[in-house]
Amino acid sequence: MKTCSKRLLLALGLVMQTATLSAAEPAVELHKTKAGTEFATWGPLPDQPKPTLFILASTMESALGSPYFRQCGNQMADAGYLLVSVDIPCHGKQHRPPEPTGLSGWAYRCEQGDDFVADNNRRLSQVLDELIAGGQTNPDYVGVCGTSRGGYLALQFAAHDPRVKGVAAFAPVTDLTVLNEFKSRSKNEMVQSLSMIRNADKLAGRPVWIVIGDRDVRVGTDEAIAVARRITQAG
Repeated sequence: MKTCSKRLLLALGLVMQTATLSAAEPAVELHKTKAGTEFATWGPLPDQPKPTLFILASTMESALGSPYFRQCGNQMADAGYLLVSVDIPCHGKQHRPPEPTGLSGWAYRCEQGDDFVADNNRRLSQVLDELIAGGQTNPDYVGVCGTSRGGYLALQFAAHDPRVKGVAAFAPVTDLTVLNEFKSRSKNEMVQSLSMIRNADKLAGRPVWIVIGDRDVRVGTDEAIAVARRITQAG
């Protein structure tokens, strides 16, 4: 057999293997609570209580549909965890025109006195309520993780809802004033009140894992370390 033919067969084999793996991967499924809160799961809702991990990034489809944003959820799904997500504020269906999208939308809401963190916490708690009541989530095993802005909201949700047993934050925002979108709003009372360090004590005694590069000027390495130290000092 010619070398080129062998290479072609090898390439076709890899393509077929990739297609098989993709076909076997769970689909992102959309749901809605009785109160109307939309959420997504990676695969179908289970018929028995499962340990559950909330994953926050941007839209629920991108958070669950991307191995990068699933982060530790990739391994936890293999261990039997149910993966859940919602659209975070100013992303996907949580964007409210004419406000800007993304982090600029967060800054806009702060200027309007709109606590987007409280709104996000409320929706997440509502989803958790329904999953527990419906027998899909084991309340003894609930975690949350997130990347960057999602990491910030993961930390805030864990601080808000004591049913969250542990949190993992990947390069998280911890102080909004570090973000370029908030530079001109550093004196805004809402912005200051949403600094994660103000809620750090509420995470004392629970497993918290924060990872960040040593020179992350976008979200703030020093600020993330300060939050981690504050949690440790609190107990």
